[in-house]
Formats: sequence, C-alpha cells, structure tokens
Amino acid sequence: MTTLAPVSLEDLLKDANSLPNLPGVVQQLIDSFENDNVSIDEIADIISADPVLSAKLLRLANSAYYGMPRQIASVSDAMAMLGFITVRTLVVSSGLAGSFKKLPGIDLHHFWLNSLHVACLAKHWSKPIGLNREQVFTVGIMHRIGELMLHQRLGQEMHAVDEGAGLFDLHRFQVEHRILGFSYAEAGAKLAAHWHFPHAFSQSVLRTPDPLATPPFDPVSGLIYLATWRVWADSRGLSEEMVAADWPESVGNALNLSRDVALQNLPPMKELSAGLEELIR
Repeated sequence: MTTLAPVSLEDLLKDANSLPNLPGVVQQLIDSFENDNVSIDEIADIISADPVLSAKLLRLANSAYYGMPRQIASVSDAMAMLGFITVRTLVVSSGLAGSFKKLPGIDLHHFWLNSLHVACLAKHWSKPIGLNREQVFTVGIMHRIGELMLHQRLGQEMHAVDEGAGLFDLHRFQVEHRILGFSYAEAGAKLAAHWHFPHAFSQSVLRTPDPLATPPFDPVSGLIYLATWRVWADSRGLSEEMVAADWPESVGNALNLSRDVALQNLPPMKELSAGLEELIR
C-alpha cells in the first residue's frame, strides 16, 4: 500500500530558511560555474577569504592523491599547480560535505565516504570516454545529497523507507517513490537548483538512479550510476566473477564503456580515493 508523505517536495523547499546553507565562499564558487569570464585571480581571492577552507584546500593539494613534487604553500600556488577548475571542485565538494550537520539515523562520515568513492571511481572512468572529469566528480559527491534533506525534514516517513531498502540500495529510489511520492534524486536536483548549480548538474543528479529511463541519455548520470553500482557491489563483498556477471551492460553500452575496460585492473576503492579523505572531514 502506498503511504503519502504529509507534504510534497515543493512544500519541503518553500521555507528557504530550513534548507542547508553553504559557506558564502562555496556559494560564490558555484555561481562562477557559468561565468566564462571568471579569472584565476578572482577564484583565488574568493577562496583565500575563508581561512578554514583555504587550509583544507592546502592539505588536499599536498595529499598523496595529487603527488605534487614540491610543497604547495598558498591558494595561488594550488591554482598554478592543479588548475583553477580542480581547485574550485575541491572547495565546492568540501562545502557540500559540510552542508549537513548531525542527522538522526545517518552516519554522515559513512555517507560521505560512499559518495567520495563514487565520485573518484566515476572520475577514473570518465577519462576513457572523454567526459569533463571535474563535473563528473562534483556530481558524484552530490548525487545522493537529497537523502540528507529528506532525513532532515521527513524523519518518520524515512523510517518506513529505511525498512524497505538500505541507504545505498540501488532500488531505494523506487521505495521512496512508493512511500513519499518522490525520491532522493528529485530532492537532490531541487537542492542543487536552490544552490544555483548549473542546470546540467541538477539534471544529472535527477537522472542518476535510472539513467536510461528518459531520453536523451545523459552520460554523466550514466557514469555515476555505474560507479554507484560498483561501489555497492564492493560493499557487498561480491567476487570479481559475480561483479563481471552483474555488469549493467545497457548503461555501459550507452556510454561506450565496455565491461573489460571498466573492470580490468581497477584499483581498490581506497586506493582511488587515497588522500582525499580530508574532503569529507
């Protein structure tokens, strides 16, 4: 039997004061996504205005993930060594990971670690198919952020959802649709629009749970779906044979990403994200 939530998704979004706020610096960086005229110096000045985010950026830039040949000592130095798009991605992703504080029933560190693994794997796979790696990474970080908003606003109803599907189950969005009338994907897309992310980002968040459902195919959502599936399989301890047998071939074909290319010699998740854990602290 279908149980409807007491409010619609639109009702949840009406009270802007109840929605999570991003640091002002992060919001400025998001606003710069669609500004083709933004300069490296402007981005550096925006980030440098927040000493906490600047310090986190420098720890990330000097991590094993990037393996820089020398110490990066300033935001400008990070921009020069990593590029302003990568630096912006790191700071925005860090801001997203800090957007929700303590939530009953949610292990936030585990939640963001899962998102980080999805983002890193999707970025790893984006190279052979030529997608924008930083956009893929950002969408990977935020692809389930709607879950946090739903748990924040609909505690009782989310208990029913949790009984029907685990937090990272691939069919959870269907359970949420049955019980709430909408899913974390719709909630996340609305939240992304509220934060003024480019339309392409919010659409990828919206379509990730079922990327083949509505044409035209969005390759970013398809890639995040595959990464979500692989991280889920890894968490279940599936053997390599079982993973290969369960490969979502239709999505892979839509991306022109074969099972062999995707799965052979794939580094462990911890190795793919090594050094980026600071992002979610």
